[in-house]
Parts: sequence; structure tokens; C-alpha cells
Amino acid sequence: MIAVKRLAENSPVPAGKTFEAEVTNLMALKHRNVVELVSFCHEAQKKVVQHNGRYVIVDVIESCLCYKYLPKGSLDKHLYADTTSMNWNTRFKIINGICHGLHFLHKELDGPLVHMNLVPSSIWLDDNWVPKIADFGLSRLFGQEQTRMYTVNVKGYNGYMAPEYLYRGEISTMSDIYSLGMLILEITTGEKNCGYSEDRSARNFVTNVHENWNTNEKIIHKYPSLDANGLQQVNACIVIGLKCVEADRNKRPSIVDIVQKLNGKRVPIFDQV
Repeated sequence: MIAVKRLAENSPVPAGKTFEAEVTNLMALKHRNVVELVSFCHEAQKKVVQHNGRYVIVDVIESCLCYKYLPKGSLDKHLYADTTSMNWNTRFKIINGICHGLHFLHKELDGPLVHMNLVPSSIWLDDNWVPKIADFGLSRLFGQEQTRMYTVNVKGYNGYMAPEYLYRGEISTMSDIYSLGMLILEITTGEKNCGYSEDRSARNFVTNVHENWNTNEKIIHKYPSLDANGLQQVNACIVIGLKCVEADRNKRPSIVDIVQKLNGKRVPIFDQV
């Protein structure tokens, strides 16, 4: 079975690449934590639009990406349930899987692939709760030596967009790290990131986690059956999530740092205030 995702009109394609070339690259992605893209279709149409007070004819491309079907659907359908249906071990497994999938996209390809839409609805789950990063409609493929690009066409979900992207159109791997941090905090706390038009980078949500999840008492109340190892994992995820959502992109960890921290290693950037 397949799941079909319709892309928005004028979905971005990296400079110098055709839609077919970019989707072919996506179909070549093979990783346990990245959803399999099995096919695609697209159609170009002429459309009359208003621009600078005049009507002009433009080419509009409407596209569909066809992904492998995953029976549990997307993470947002399960994320805010009580801990009996989605316990800490499952949540930590999902966090780990998302991070390994993003490590693949950022570090294991010819050039970084910046997803640009890491939100709960873009994480799909198989029968064993293995997460798969999906929905590459806004993704940008960088060259080997390229570290950032800019756009005037800012798109995304309130609450998950990094400030430098939201206000300056700056795109880098740190854009994904910010969104990943929001995901990690939501998965760990079970609390919903309610980004809205006046707080599009969800700084109020970040402040709430800072203030209310800095003690073991809060964690044990949420996960009463945790052992010492589980408690350490929750604390590590809170630290990682809060570091990922630093307003200053230069203070955020790389995906390599994050994976090492999840593996229990000491990573200096997480010791920095």
C-alpha cells in the first residue's frame, strides 16, 4: 500500500535541479528511519495570477509524492496520549529513531538534505513504533561545501520554525535542529507545542519546559515506573531539546552531538550555558 502526499503549489526545488531530478534523489534514500518514497507524479499548468497590480500568466506545478504506507500513521495521532498507551521506552525509541534518520540526511549523503518540515505529522510509525521521517515537500538539498541558503518564500508550521528562518529566510541544517528540539521536548513531556501567530517560534513553550521540567519530581510524576536509567534518559532528552531550540543558531548542537549525547557520551556543547 502507499500513502499519497500532495505538494503545495510552487514547492521549492534546489537551484539547478529539475523536479524529476530532485525526486529521483529522494527515491534513492534508503534508511530504517526515513520513509520509502515509491513513486511520484506532477503536472504543470498555466495560471493567471495578480503580481504588482497586473495579471500575469505563470507556470504552476502541482505534484504528488507516493510513500510506502505505514499502519500506525503519523506521530501526532499518538503523541499526546497518556503514558500507558505510549510509555517512556516507546517515546525514547521514537526520539532515537528520528535523530538517526536526521543524521542520515545531514551527514551520510553527498551533501546535507535539510528537511525543513520536522513536525509530528511528518513522522510516520510502523507496527513496531519505528519512526520514519516523511513529507519532503519543503526539503532543500545542499551542495557538499554549502552551509546555508536564503529564501523569501518562508513556509512551515507555527511553533517549529527557527527564528533565523522565520525572520530572515535563512536555511541551514540548524533549521532542522530547531524543529527537532521542539519534537524532542513534545515527545518527552507529552505537552503540546501551541505555536501561534504572535509566537511563531514557540518561545513560550520553551520557557514553560525550562521552568517546569528542571526537577526529577516532575519527571517521576509523569513516568512513575521509571528506573534510574530511564530517569537519566528523560533528563538527557530535556537537556538536548532545550539546547536545540536556542534562539542563536550558533549555540545549537549538530546532529552528531545529539546522537552522541543520546548514546550516553559527554558532549561539551551541552555543558555550555
